[in-house]
Amino acid sequence: MMSKKIGFVGLGTMGFPMAVNLMKAGFEVIGYDAFRGVYEKAEAEGITMVDTLKEVAGQADEAIISMVRDYAQNVDIIFGEGGLLSAQPIDKTIIVMSTLDPDAMNQLSKKVEEESDLRLIDAAVSGGASGAEAGTLSIMTSGAETIVKSFQPYFDAIGSHTFYYGSEAGNSQAAKLINNLILGINMNAVAEGLTLAKHYNVSQEELLNLLQVSTGDSWVVRNWSDVSQWTADTALAVLLKDLIAAYNQGVKHNVSLPFNALSSTQLFDAMGKEKPQA
Repeated sequence: MMSKKIGFVGLGTMGFPMAVNLMKAGFEVIGYDAFRGVYEKAEAEGITMVDTLKEVAGQADEAIISMVRDYAQNVDIIFGEGGLLSAQPIDKTIIVMSTLDPDAMNQLSKKVEEESDLRLIDAAVSGGASGAEAGTLSIMTSGAETIVKSFQPYFDAIGSHTFYYGSEAGNSQAAKLINNLILGINMNAVAEGLTLAKHYNVSQEELLNLLQVSTGDSWVVRNWSDVSQWTADTALAVLLKDLIAAYNQGVKHNVSLPFNALSSTQLFDAMGKEKPQA
């Protein structure tokens, strides 16, 4: 039996290891990236790199994963000149794994539905570059349930947990924002507790040992050695973007999120990092 061909657009920090894990699971990956520097590395891993988006859409059997940066780039790779639609794909699905805000995701889904013969499902990911490399991402899906369920083998290749949040495409992006909102609040809480510990000369290490077996336990506590090293221009900047996005959704839909608002303004101070220039 021939292996299924899956298209993959956006072989960056997250996309590249995800595409490699699809290969390892036995799928043939048809890759494309605007940055040509990644081609040699990708081909060395056995990924079939092509020069145009038209070729990606033409060669993929049933699905194309998009791991580009934002709404504008997704619109561009689908609808732009020489984009996926130039291959006139029928009965194929674009799996958007980029991080967008929920409303933008719903807008993109509606646009694809109304202006093309493609279908769209959303599959936001959480777990960062290390999770992408290890194939242990959490995948938050939404869209037509039959399509989502039929693509489980792809999700199994790149993640260890898959969740389904209903037919509305933006719901999985909402789930991701909520996860990161709780992460941000929790980071502030742990940092604040450790600040008080310092005042009393309480050993940070021994306090973290206590928290791990007590009611103050959390993912942040268990991974504090890594979390405390997150830098202002990488992981913290990404988290702050999500906290602000959650805040904006709250304002837009009249949902009060006071702890989220506070944690977004305090994040850099709490983590003892300089705020990046606005």
